[in-house]
Amino acid sequence: MTDNEIPTESPTAKGGMTTAKSLVLVNTGNGKGKSTAAFGTVLRALARDWPVAVVQYLKSGDWNTGEEKMLRNLGVDWYAAGDGFTWNSDDLDESKALAQGAWAKTEELISAGAHRLIVLDEISYAMTWDWIDTAAVVKAVADRPEKVSVILTGRDMKQEVIDIAHTVTEMTQIKHAFEQKIVAKKGIDY
Repeated sequence: MTDNEIPTESPTAKGGMTTAKSLVLVNTGNGKGKSTAAFGTVLRALARDWPVAVVQYLKSGDWNTGEEKMLRNLGVDWYAAGDGFTWNSDDLDESKALAQGAWAKTEELISAGAHRLIVLDEISYAMTWDWIDTAAVVKAVADRPEKVSVILTGRDMKQEVIDIAHTVTEMTQIKHAFEQKIVAKKGIDY
């Protein structure tokens, strides 16, 4: 069996453990590293020849981030659908429309089942601000094709999403360079 094949059965391992055909992971919390952890998992998936997609709900295609540049070069289907720091937006209706467009793309990607891993980067904000329907997100992720794993990131992840996840990690901020008046650094933060 190659790394890209899905096991047809879920064999029982030692101690009653089983394999899963896909997983739902959530990276949430106030600390840094939520998206970075998701992109680390993207690298693992790519090493197994998995098709991967990323939908970014806040960052725009104008940001020129290091992760987008490298992961596109490695074959990741990338959709940067936001307009930047949305909380600073002059046009929240446009920000909401962009989030709804990102959700439409997400639904399309999940239902198509062509990607083994889909990252929904910073999707929590779109749900928190009621720009997309949390129940629709939960349904799409829960009803995903059996081979599609999904990672959802962002602060204040909705409990309904946490409830359907297999793994939830909360990043806790202990200290942040921004508190020392240090701006985001290329190569480290983006």
